Amino acid sequence: MTHSERLARLRLLLKDDGLDKLASSTVMVLGLGGVGSACAEALARGGVGNLIVVDRDTVEESNINRQAVAYMSTLGQPKAEVMERIIADINPDCQVTAAQMYLTKEDVGTVLEEFPRPHYVLDCIDTVSQKLAVAQWCAQQNIPLLSSMGAANRLDPTLLKFAKIEKTLNCPLSRDIRHECKRRGIRGLEVLFSTEVAFKVDKAPGAMSKGETLGSMSYMPPIMGKMMAGLVIRRLAGFESIPTPPRYRPRRA
Repeated sequence: MTHSERLARLRLLLKDDGLDKLASSTVMVLGLGGVGSACAEALARGGVGNLIVVDRDTVEESNINRQAVAYMSTLGQPKAEVMERIIADINPDCQVTAAQMYLTKEDVGTVLEEFPRPHYVLDCIDTVSQKLAVAQWCAQQNIPLLSSMGAANRLDPTLLKFAKIEKTLNCPLSRDIRHECKRRGIRGLEVLFSTEVAFKVDKAPGAMSKGETLGSMSYMPPIMGKMMAGLVIRRLAGFESIPTPPRYRPRRA
């Protein structure tokens, strides 16, 4: 396969064989917030040939501090559509399937099976029930999965770490996922999490009484997204082995 000048610097490191493997790979990114949008962008710049990007939301002004899809010019536009345009501008050879949809824990399997089967799934969703449903589906389908944990209320990117969910600490989201994975019989879920103890922040001005508004830095979620993309690129290009997908063994009642 002939690769364009856009990928010339990648070729120096990955060689044509690595670029060929990436060009023939399909990666699914679920959630296009601060983590997911940076992840999808890095995958496109990194030579991945087929991307599936899924998010239900539209761009809001509060997203601008951290999301690759968020500009004053994109306010109110669906994040999936904005991401598709950004990827086309970066790497026209990348085939993008963009979907503006909401995944519920009940329909994750039905919805995701409508897309081409990915070689890797990157879960950048915020909701515990959806993350668990995605993990269970990937385990049942034997698809490698990497899941992002909490980036909010943290400042130090040097404390980010890849691990199995069973080995996480200092992360409330990881704790909830870890507990539910154990209860549901999901084992070996690979995650990116922070060992940093989250800051306690004051409620944002004008925030509603229901729910919690979390603080976010311009760099933390994007760094998580780039780290996730980097790990998957190395693996798909053949520089690291792809680990066993999460395992699902329902516990007996």
